[in-house]
Amino acid sequence: MEFNKRIASVKPSLTLALTAKAKAMKAAGEDVCSFGAGEPDFDTPQHIKDAAVKALADGQTKYAPSPGLPALREAIAKKLEKENGMAYKPGQILVSDGAKHSLFNVIMTLCRDGDEVVIPAPFWLSYPEMVNMAGATPVVVQTEEAAGFKLTPEALEAAITPATRALILNSPSNPIGIVYTREELEALAVVLRRHEGVYVIADEIYEKILYDDAEHFSFGALAPDMMERVVTVNGFSKAYSMTGWRLGYFAADEKLVKAVNSLQSHSTSGAVTFAQYGALAALEGPQEVVADMVAAFAQRRRAIMDLIAAIPGVSAVTPMGAFYILPNISSTGLDSVEFAEKLLEEEKVAVVPGQPFGIDTHVRLSYACSMENIEKGLERMARFISKLS
Repeated sequence: MEFNKRIASVKPSLTLALTAKAKAMKAAGEDVCSFGAGEPDFDTPQHIKDAAVKALADGQTKYAPSPGLPALREAIAKKLEKENGMAYKPGQILVSDGAKHSLFNVIMTLCRDGDEVVIPAPFWLSYPEMVNMAGATPVVVQTEEAAGFKLTPEALEAAITPATRALILNSPSNPIGIVYTREELEALAVVLRRHEGVYVIADEIYEKILYDDAEHFSFGALAPDMMERVVTVNGFSKAYSMTGWRLGYFAADEKLVKAVNSLQSHSTSGAVTFAQYGALAALEGPQEVVADMVAAFAQRRRAIMDLIAAIPGVSAVTPMGAFYILPNISSTGLDSVEFAEKLLEEEKVAVVPGQPFGIDTHVRLSYACSMENIEKGLERMARFISKLS
């Protein structure tokens, strides 16, 4: 049986596959230490759940407008102005079923057959697949570990061609937790000003999860003269531990928002109505819950960094945001898929191969898990690596 070629060429997510295998092993009674999940291990804050429950009780169970509840879009616009320094009108915002859905819709709408999209590696594994499904070509730019895995202006300039349609920029990033500084973003903006047809898709889903003295800067705020071709993507999954609620949004030029809404109205229509009331409570309610969660992540980050540093031959760039670390395991002589498979089989530790993230010499560990899991899992990983050597 033949299927649509674009869909048939999509690679299954190794992240989800290994996470599923680890869960199956756990369900069978095996003691598995899992570092695969890309979601906070905290419950959604109570006031957010209460708002959704109240919306249900109040009968908010009908279709929402395709671009999102007006009150939520207005609250997002206020948030973007107050926290990110970007002036968007509610009509320039569209709510979708998660930030991933927003990215998919934007890429499908923006990209045309033959277009190119620049993606710095390591990258979140869904970016290239979305670009391929849109009929465009992902142009992967390898970054240097010694330079902190950051895209440089020189590398960006070299990657841009007359066919370039967009740059996808993720800060703080998955899978490495890097955070671009103001100066680094401004340097990239200098390059992009010379190429007027190139959009910037800024994935800012991890913006609130920062460590030490790291600061988040929205690309659009640093390049207001380019706002017509800046797309800001965000959501509620990471900052408010609302992964299962499936709510995200993007802000952009009104023409692009209207075009994306045409796509969304014929696919998913609006996001879940009562869940949007929960998102409204997340934005307008107390923010201390976010700070508490980040403080816990910071403790785990320090512990996992120390434990990885103690393993001979293994190193990692210090993550300044998100909740991932990307150890270099090339000294083991295994590629990332072999390493992850053998580690799960022999020591019952689940990590994610770097290969689908564009870096086969590394593996990704999420520290959105308990300290007990971190300590036990890294002890097993150290033992596994020592046996290899």
